[in-house]
Amino acid sequence: MDINSVPHYDDSVNDTGCCPRFNPDGWDGQELHFRDKSFIRAETRSAMHIPLNMGGVFTRVNEHVEGAGGWDNDDMIVLSRDHSAFKAEHLFSHAGDVPGEETVTLSGDFMTKVFEDPYRKARDWYEEMEQMVRDRGSLPGRIYFFYTTCPKCAKHYGRNYVVGVAEV
Repeated sequence: MDINSVPHYDDSVNDTGCCPRFNPDGWDGQELHFRDKSFIRAETRSAMHIPLNMGGVFTRVNEHVEGAGGWDNDDMIVLSRDHSAFKAEHLFSHAGDVPGEETVTLSGDFMTKVFEDPYRKARDWYEEMEQMVRDRGSLPGRIYFFYTTCPKCAKHYGRNYVVGVAEV
């Protein structure tokens, strides 16, 4: 893929009015190359890795992005990672400033893998992403996950796709 690009995010099917049905085509096995790629950064609180305020934080960011012109489906990914059992970081891909939100940049080379499992498999996903990087002869760097739908929408659609994004 080109520098700072991500696969197209297809939001054409949205039965829930919340999360669109995720189309995994083009997301598995990709190499992403970020050079000072712009993201909105937000944090959530957790209790033993279980998010406590994710819905409110994601709603706030979405409202601010919509107020600043909306999402670009050719540049749509939300990278999430736990900093501890009590705090997580979320990076929302977005070009330009969004009033009321912190903007950061991310640089690095990453590989992707699409998972379709319940959220309780997150530890397995993490270990698999680390092993994929090792299999390429590299040491694992940052590992993020793109949770493509909320639990309620995943249940509605009957699929829970999560995209692992590992720094190589």
